[in-house]
Amino acid sequence: MTDDEILAEFRAAEALLQGHFLLSSGRHSEYYLQCARVLMDTERAGRLAVALAAKLPRDLKQAIDVVVSPAMGGVIIGHEMGRALGKPAIFVERPTGTFELRRGFTIEPGAKVLMVEDVVTTGLSSREAMACVTTAGGEVIAEAALVDRSAGSNVDLGVPFYPLVAINFPTYAPDELPEHLAGSEAIKPGSRAN
Repeated sequence: MTDDEILAEFRAAEALLQGHFLLSSGRHSEYYLQCARVLMDTERAGRLAVALAAKLPRDLKQAIDVVVSPAMGGVIIGHEMGRALGKPAIFVERPTGTFELRRGFTIEPGAKVLMVEDVVTTGLSSREAMACVTTAGGEVIAEAALVDRSAGSNVDLGVPFYPLVAINFPTYAPDELPEHLAGSEAIKPGSRAN
């Protein structure tokens, strides 16, 4: 898929929201990509996962033992990536604020893991999920995401990063909000509690 085709999928799903948003990273933005809307259409989710899997180098695809994604946002695309790659797909969640494996999920010692996210902005959630995988005995060998929203900051995840598309909307620290955002209350659409 070309970038234009990918963005057309987001537009068709009405997944690009405009307003004042508090992102999971703690930064503010005038725009928010609601990937859950893009992924609610199972055919679209499958197409995007196949396109994302196609971005991964062949040797990397062959090395993957399991796909892991952080709940909530990464669960659907992680599952679809598992399907596209023919690999098992599990997720980590944070019921008390720290990612952990639950629901009987385990990672075999030394298992090669592809971390899959919906959107990466600062990489904080990814790094926290990767720490969980490492603690469980797995080795994260790469990360894939539908959207790199890091605005060209070259997020350092410590592993190769393969986004399907980069969408660079400006984000702001709470103390650097532009006037048009400073006067409105931020909506928190993400899955992180704090």
